[in-house]
Amino acid sequence: MNMAHHPWIFTFGILGNIISVVMFLAPLPTFFRVYRKKSTEGFQSIPYVVALFSAMLWLYYATLKSNDYLLLSINSVGCLVESIYIVVYIVYAPKKARILTLKLVLVMNLGGFSAILLLTHFFAKGSSRLQIVGWFSVALSAVVFAAPLSIMRRVIRTKSVEFMPFTLSISLTLSAIMWLIYGVLLKDFYIALPNIFGVVLGIIQMVLYGVYKDCKEVTEEQNLPEIIDETLVMMSPIKTTFKVHAVSLPNEVGKQENSDDDHPRKPNGDFIESIQLNDIAV
Repeated sequence: MNMAHHPWIFTFGILGNIISVVMFLAPLPTFFRVYRKKSTEGFQSIPYVVALFSAMLWLYYATLKSNDYLLLSINSVGCLVESIYIVVYIVYAPKKARILTLKLVLVMNLGGFSAILLLTHFFAKGSSRLQIVGWFSVALSAVVFAAPLSIMRRVIRTKSVEFMPFTLSISLTLSAIMWLIYGVLLKDFYIALPNIFGVVLGIIQMVLYGVYKDCKEVTEEQNLPEIIDETLVMMSPIKTTFKVHAVSLPNEVGKQENSDDDHPRKPNGDFIESIQLNDIAV
């Protein structure tokens, strides 16, 4: 379908691009902090590696469609931004985290993506190739969609929305709506399907926020002496967003985790800021 003859498709695609770019750039303050402190402060790289993998898949899907420039543009930005985040992480992460990140990149982003690229190139033709890549992308979206269920369960358990900011939830919902409409108007099942889940989960999150917004915030759960990492992922063919939280660390744990880091944690442990990993646009 030629987007030039369908201004609504172009409009929703542009809106989706704008929201997705903003969410891609949301982690910048966190990485500026990493650069200033020369330390990753214990947060994980997995969301960024997965985000890059998803953006690479959707970029491949967009090239197969040949005329979907909006899908191509947002995922090109996603690949660039996520790659920069991963490089910064590798530079300042402690040795164990650095090695783990490099292994993940080699296995997932290089090995996994190369396998999909080669298999679909040599063993699939025409529309079947597009369908296979589309289903790979949707399958990855389905796997990543399990993460919001974890954060919502935590909100219900703690009766606190501290780990689920309303602005993030509404942004994710709006982005999913833009790309859902874009996929429907374009009659692209692979773009529309993941965003149906995104809209539903976004609405549920906002309902939970309305129910628990007046409850007392919880910054640390009792009897939990380890880093708590929660990943909030809203995956659309255009975007997947992660939110990682870590709570203040007890003295012992802070020291143990930084044993191989040249920049040890403060004596009383540091509170690690929320890290928003944003957007794997389709």
